[in-house]
Amino acid sequence: MRKGCYGYPDTRVNMPPKNIQKKGGKLSKAQKAKQQQEEEERRLREEEEAQIKAKREKQERLERKRKEEVERLELKDLERREEELNELHHLLEENNTAVTKWKTKAVESAKWERSIRCDGLPNPYIQRDINTFMSLWRDDSEVNITPVLQQCNPAVQLVDELEELLRDATDPKEGQKYEESLISLQELIHSKQRLAIEEILKRANKNIDIETDNMQTVIKDDNITLCLWANLKKNPSFKGFNFKEVGFSFKLPEELAKSNIAVQILHTRYDYLSSLVRRIHLQTQAPMNRSFAGAENVLEKTDQPEQTKKDRGRKNATSLKSEEGRVGQIQTQMELLGAGRDLIDPPEEPIVSKPVTQVVDLMQYTPLGGVFYYDVFHLPPQAYYARGWEIQQLLRTGLQSYCYPTEKSELDGNEALPCSPVGVSVTLPDSVVFLETPQVARWDAAGKQWRMDGITDVSFDEAEAKISFSMDSFQAFVLMQETYANLPFKSWELRPLGQDSALYTINGALMDLSITIQENKCMLQSEQKRGLSHLIGKWMSGPALQRAMLNAGINIFVNEYTDKYVSNCAKDPLTEHAAYEQMALFSSACAFSWSKWNAKCGAEQLVLQVCEHHGPSPVPKDSWSLYLLGAQKSRKLEMTETSEAFSPDHYPGSEFHSTFIHMLQDTMSPDGIARSRKCHHLFVDTVQSLLCATRPLMFS
Repeated sequence: MRKGCYGYPDTRVNMPPKNIQKKGGKLSKAQKAKQQQEEEERRLREEEEAQIKAKREKQERLERKRKEEVERLELKDLERREEELNELHHLLEENNTAVTKWKTKAVESAKWERSIRCDGLPNPYIQRDINTFMSLWRDDSEVNITPVLQQCNPAVQLVDELEELLRDATDPKEGQKYEESLISLQELIHSKQRLAIEEILKRANKNIDIETDNMQTVIKDDNITLCLWANLKKNPSFKGFNFKEVGFSFKLPEELAKSNIAVQILHTRYDYLSSLVRRIHLQTQAPMNRSFAGAENVLEKTDQPEQTKKDRGRKNATSLKSEEGRVGQIQTQMELLGAGRDLIDPPEEPIVSKPVTQVVDLMQYTPLGGVFYYDVFHLPPQAYYARGWEIQQLLRTGLQSYCYPTEKSELDGNEALPCSPVGVSVTLPDSVVFLETPQVARWDAAGKQWRMDGITDVSFDEAEAKISFSMDSFQAFVLMQETYANLPFKSWELRPLGQDSALYTINGALMDLSITIQENKCMLQSEQKRGLSHLIGKWMSGPALQRAMLNAGINIFVNEYTDKYVSNCAKDPLTEHAAYEQMALFSSACAFSWSKWNAKCGAEQLVLQVCEHHGPSPVPKDSWSLYLLGAQKSRKLEMTETSEAFSPDHYPGSEFHSTFIHMLQDTMSPDGIARSRKCHHLFVDTVQSLLCATRPLMFS
């Protein structure tokens, strides 16, 4: 026996551990619970693994089945591919042939109607008639403003006709002929107006206003608004004058208030200066690249050894223009279209290509509403009476521009005093829409370009639609807006209104509008009324409506340069164009709409919403289906516009087709298919042209 402490025997009994199995092999409650838990966990794991395996096997079976189904559909599509492509080609060729024949006949008819029209205007197709018209008008000694403006109006109309012929000319010799006539006629119009203005100013003292002791007058017709003021009193406290009836006003510094001057604000609703910029600068300069940060514009040299595709495209677009000698001739002939001193100065040498700032890029900005010629002249000698005779000094130099700021400013000690700026305020033209605050650009006569520098104190009264600013000198100016301000589109929809009738709706970045299409005619509709009263509700051809909308400041149209200024979902151009062709073929029976998934399906594919629709009522929201268009085949998608993620899986039970129209026919009614086959070729062409001009599948 072991002894314990202090020598006494150890009487403690060694007890077995609690967790040791009891006699007979029985488990404790805790052991049983743990064992059951482990068995349950093992069972759950086995079940979960079995489920995962079964799910994986099912997915593999479904994937194999799906691949087999896709292979079957692709094989079926391949078998009928040639037949479908041939049918599509036949439909397109049939329409194109009919449209080409109609357009050729229309051109010949227009030529004939123009040749037999007796309205006093020469036939723009005949150079001899135009030369005779200009020669007779140039020799006409009429200088009174009313008859001169009456003579200018048909000349302006003739300019418009020549510009249209120049746009459509395919023969370079014809294009050069139209351009020469155009330049000469624009020069003549401006010189005739100048002679009439000089005549008014010669007799300023005969029309003195008793309230101001100066002469002021406003003359207005369909094409111009002329405001003239003659400084007869020479009051040093004179600050400026407001032509209230037209909403124009100007401000003068004290130096000019004491000078023998006359001030002109001539607003022409046409813009020959911007046309001059395009004719000259696009010939001598490469496309202007502008950093998106807006820091500066850079002109690239035209003698680069390599040209981009777009550079070559621009050169092709201006192939009707001639080489450097022709440019010099244009500059010489167009001197009279400059403002102020540019009308009498010798021609300037072409500017050297180099980095410049604040030069207006006419791709990025569009001048709207015509040109404002803001000039100051030496007041011509006034007539006076002596012994019953009217005596007046006649100057051979004609109307002379007043040099301001003066070449030699007054001196204060040894430093030249800065000349005060001149102010001007104009009401926005009522024939245009400014979606944003207008930008102001002044005419650089030396460089033959618009510039945005040298303009200060700009303020815009939106309620009065009036803009005011100051400049260092008197110069012509224009109001501009960003060309693509209304792009990219938020959404769009093209839906049929009936046979050969459709409504094309665009929700733009700043303005919504709709265009109704009826055969080959279009009509603009918009809630915006100001500036569009001459367009809204008027039927016209597609090209005519496009030009009218651009001139009015409503641009939904794109060109080869638009992607430099507008964010877009880049798409393969051939696939995109093919989609527009086929949408146009079925636009009498199907509605097409924007899809958010189009921006997420890649550059080689397109996604849009489509449904068969008849009648003028809006499309029910639950009627739309999604379609995926590719270069090789089209499919109906299983996903919807509200799905969480993009999926290219095709709709169960649907098939693949090599063309979009055959894909649509699978779910269309016999009546819908019949409607599409009966579409008039002019309607199809108009819809297709409108889609190609706006490119909604890329710029929305």
